[in-house]
Amino acid sequence: MSDSISENPASKIIRHLLDHLRRHPKRVVFTEGEDIRVIRAAARLVAEEVVAPILLGNKERIRQLAAEGGVSLKFVHIINPPEASDFKLFCQRVENMARYRTMQIGDPQEIVARPHYFGALMVQYGQADALVGGNQALPASYFRALLHTIKPVPHVPKLFGVTILTGAHLQHLGGDGILFLADTGLIPTPDVRELSAIALETGKLARHLLGRRPMVALLSHSTKRSAGTPDARRMSAATALAQEEVRKHFLDIEIDGELQADVALDPEAAETKLPGAESRHTADVLVFPNLDAAHISLKLLQHVAGAQNYGQLIMGLARPTAQVSRTATEETIFGTAAAIAVEAIKFHQLYPDGEV
Repeated sequence: MSDSISENPASKIIRHLLDHLRRHPKRVVFTEGEDIRVIRAAARLVAEEVVAPILLGNKERIRQLAAEGGVSLKFVHIINPPEASDFKLFCQRVENMARYRTMQIGDPQEIVARPHYFGALMVQYGQADALVGGNQALPASYFRALLHTIKPVPHVPKLFGVTILTGAHLQHLGGDGILFLADTGLIPTPDVRELSAIALETGKLARHLLGRRPMVALLSHSTKRSAGTPDARRMSAATALAQEEVRKHFLDIEIDGELQADVALDPEAAETKLPGAESRHTADVLVFPNLDAAHISLKLLQHVAGAQNYGQLIMGLARPTAQVSRTATEETIFGTAAAIAVEAIKFHQLYPDGEV
C-alpha cells in the first residue's frame, strides 16, 4: 500500500476499493486530461496498480503539465480525440444515433472532437470501462454528452447522482464512517417512483462498495408521520414502494423512512423518538426529498464539517460514469475514479457481453 493512502485518515473505503481493484484492474477515461489534478490522480492510480488511466486532451499540453509538476506519465495513455484511430468510427456511430433517435446534435466530426462525447463513446463501445469528467466544465455540458451517447438503464426512471462522504473526525457518518448521499445533482423534486428507485439503486451501490447489508434512510422533516405534510407523505409512500421491491427481488438492503436526519444517523435520537429503536443501526445511505436539501447538506458537510467527498457517481446509465466538480481536489478525483472502476467490475459481472 502506498504512503499516499495511509496518510489520509478518512480513506477506509478507498483502501477497500483499491484492494478490490488490484484483482480486477479497469480502464478509466478522464475527459479533461489537461489538468494537473487529473494527471496526479492518474499517476497515483498507476502506482497503486489498480487502473489503466486514459487522459483526453492535447498530448503536448498534458506532457508539459506533467513535467512541470514532476509527475510520471508511465503507463498513462493520452488521446487527442481528433487524432484517434477510432475518430471516424465514432463519427459514424454518432450519425447512426442521430438517425435512429431523431436527435439534432450537429456535425458528427465537431461533436466527436469534444472530449466529453469522445470519452462517453469510448465507454459505450467498450474502449474503456468507466468515465470521469466535469473537472473543467459546466455540469450541463458534461451530462448532455452522457445522455446523447450512453444508453439508459430501463428500470431507473431518471438519472441521479450519488456522492460518497468519509471523515474519521465526524460523528454518526454512516455505519463505518462512510455515508452515501442521493440525489446530489440532477432531479429537482423526485416523485414517489423516482425516490424509490434512488433508494434501491443507491442501496445496491452501497452493498457493492461496502461488502455488507446497508441501511437506507429516506429523509424528511417528519419521522413516521409525526407531520402530515404532502412532502412527508411522499417520502413515506416512496419508502413503502422501495420496501416492496426489496421483498420482491430478495435484495440485501434495509430501507426505512420517512425519518428525520437525527433519527437516521444518531442511535440515541432514534431511541428517544422511535419506540423500540434500541437496536437501530446508523444509516449508510441518505435519500433526500429534493435536490436543494441534498446539495446544501453536501456542501455544508464538505466546507463546514470537513468531510471528504468522492463522486458524484451517475446512476441510471448503462455504463459506469462519474462527475466531479470544478473545485474537486486531487483526492476527490482519485477516489472517484477508484469507486467508479469498482462499479465497472460489477457491470462486467452482470453484463459479460456488454449489453444491458
